[in-house]
Amino acid sequence: MRTADRRIVLGLHRSRHRRDLLTSALDLGVTALDTAANYLHHRSHSTLAAVAGDLLPEFSISTKVGYFEDGHSLDPARLRGAVEQAVVDLGLEPTMVLLHNPEHSAPDAETLSQACAVLVDAAEGGLCGSWGISTWDPRPLVGIALSRPDTLMVRSGLLVSSSVLDAAEALVTAWRPAAVWGMSPFGGSTTAPVWQKVDPRMFLRSPAATSVQAGFRVAFALPAVDVVAVSTDDAEHLRELLGGLGQELDAETVQAYRQLLRQSP
Repeated sequence: MRTADRRIVLGLHRSRHRRDLLTSALDLGVTALDTAANYLHHRSHSTLAAVAGDLLPEFSISTKVGYFEDGHSLDPARLRGAVEQAVVDLGLEPTMVLLHNPEHSAPDAETLSQACAVLVDAAEGGLCGSWGISTWDPRPLVGIALSRPDTLMVRSGLLVSSSVLDAAEALVTAWRPAAVWGMSPFGGSTTAPVWQKVDPRMFLRSPAATSVQAGFRVAFALPAVDVVAVSTDDAEHLRELLGGLGQELDAETVQAYRQLLRQSP
C-alpha cells in the first residue's frame, strides 16, 4: 500500500460498493471512505460490512445521517437512532458522522443546534470519533449561529455557483470548523458535456496534467478546502486524480475566475 494521502476521500454516493474498488483504493493510499445512511437505497452501511467488513478498520469512515426512508428529519431521537444503527450496521464506530443536508428541513437556529447536539453527544459518548455538517446548498444556513463543528463539507469545484461558494465561505468564517471538505468536484461525471467545453488546465501553473486532474486540483480552491471527496467505481480514475495532486494552482487565475463569477447575472 502506498503512503496514505489524506487529501482525497473515496465517496460512495454513486458507488456499487465493490470490494475490489476498496482494495484498490487502499493499494493507492486512499484510506478514507465517505458514505451516508441513505446511500445505496439505505443499504450502504450493511453492504459495506457484508462485502468488506475485514477491510473497514483500515479506513477512516465518514457517514451522514438525516435522510430516512420516509424523508428528511432533524428530530433528535431519530438522529440518535440513526447513529446507533450505523454502528450496528457497519460493525464499528465511524470516524466521523455528519448531519446530512440540514437545509433540506429549513431549520431555525434552535432546531439546528438541537440536531447538532445529538452528534456532539455521539462523539463524546464514543459512537463516532468526531462530528460535522454536510450541506449541498449552504445558503439557507448562513446567519445561523452554531458551535464549532469538527468538519464542514460543501460542494467544491468549477461547477459551483458564485452564491453557493460565497455561502460556504460565510459558514467557514462564522462556524470556524476544524476542517473543510469539498465534494462533487465534477458535478457527477467527468464525461458530462460541460467538460468538453472548458479546459481546467488554465488554472494550473504548468500544463503537465490531464484536464480531469486539473479539474480535481482546482476543486481544492473553489472554495478553499482541505480534502475533496470524489465518488467513483473506477480505480484508474482514483489513480489519475492522485497523480494531479502535486500540480500547483495559479492563484491569480483562480481569483480572476471568482471575480467573473460574481459579475455574471
